[in-house]
Amino acid sequence: MATASPSRTEARLVVVAHGTRNPVGNHVAARIAELAGERCGVQADVAYVELCEPLLGTVLAGTVERSSVVVPLLLTTGYHVRVDLPDAVASAYGPTSLTAPLGPDPLLAAAQVERLVQAGARRGQPVTMVAAGSNDPTALPELQRAADLLSGAWGGPVRLATLGGLGPRPEDVVRPGDAVSPYLLAAGFFATRCADGARAAGAEMVADVIGVHERVIDLVAARYRAAELALELSGSR
Repeated sequence: MATASPSRTEARLVVVAHGTRNPVGNHVAARIAELAGERCGVQADVAYVELCEPLLGTVLAGTVERSSVVVPLLLTTGYHVRVDLPDAVASAYGPTSLTAPLGPDPLLAAAQVERLVQAGARRGQPVTMVAAGSNDPTALPELQRAADLLSGAWGGPVRLATLGGLGPRPEDVVRPGDAVSPYLLAAGFFATRCADGARAAGAEMVADVIGVHERVIDLVAARYRAAELALELSGSR
């Protein structure tokens, strides 16, 4: 759990990640919550959908003196966004607002560009963006939109691959000499699969996951502020 000393009476920020058995991956969510809470000057808590505690339902069931804004650290629509998170919010103690998932968004594309450059990729070099993937039919167009945003920010072609669900697999998309951009927020099972599969397919380099990045903090803070304002205007806090 990450907290910041609130100076005003805004809603608390609850950042929720999928959760992983990899403690490094879970630390990413906790650190993003901490930094976004500091940025907004409000109490900030971290929660997870599964595989790690505290679960979102537990965090939202706790007695709080203010309303809550839940910002998912999820990059596309899927079952968790459509079902699990709304169910948890519906059972929350006190007024609670659930924002859209983080992606697709130009700020994420900007963070991916920086990770590519840090890995040694050359501007305009062909890129394959590798996402976790989903069976939700609405997710694939969102992932393609994310790839298009990355292409525009990178200034070169970006092809899309997914590790599961709908969409082509990295072994069918990655070409020798490609740079690979993981459309993943944290280390864990999918990040390892992405790196191993991309290198086996001949990728020249694999960038780091998006991780704790200034643009991610910007995006979480923007999501929070828009939802907090809506709560204020509705009189829910």
